[in-house]
Amino acid sequence: MIVAGAILILVSAAWFVDSQKQETKVSQTTAAMRVPHPDIARINVEDAKAAFDMDTAVFIDTRGDSYYSQGHIPGALSITEEALPEYLDELNPADLIITYCT
Repeated sequence: MIVAGAILILVSAAWFVDSQKQETKVSQTTAAMRVPHPDIARINVEDAKAAFDMDTAVFIDTRGDSYYSQGHIPGALSITEEALPEYLDELNPADLIITYCT
């Protein structure tokens, strides 16, 4: 009886650990699904700031003119996400291009 109880506890613990791993995978997948354009590389704030300080990136504010006029990164271009395809030929693909919307 004690052995059966111990086995039941071990099986339950293993099931609990496995279910926690599955929940973590599901929440990570769900979070990834909410990221717009997940195929586009991301840059963290520190690296973007360094690129700004060294003037090695082109910043594009995709929020629209009314928000852009309220404030934007100095030197940033104002091109909405919808209009961006029209401007692709004007951008140098060798440049680091950083788009932002907030």
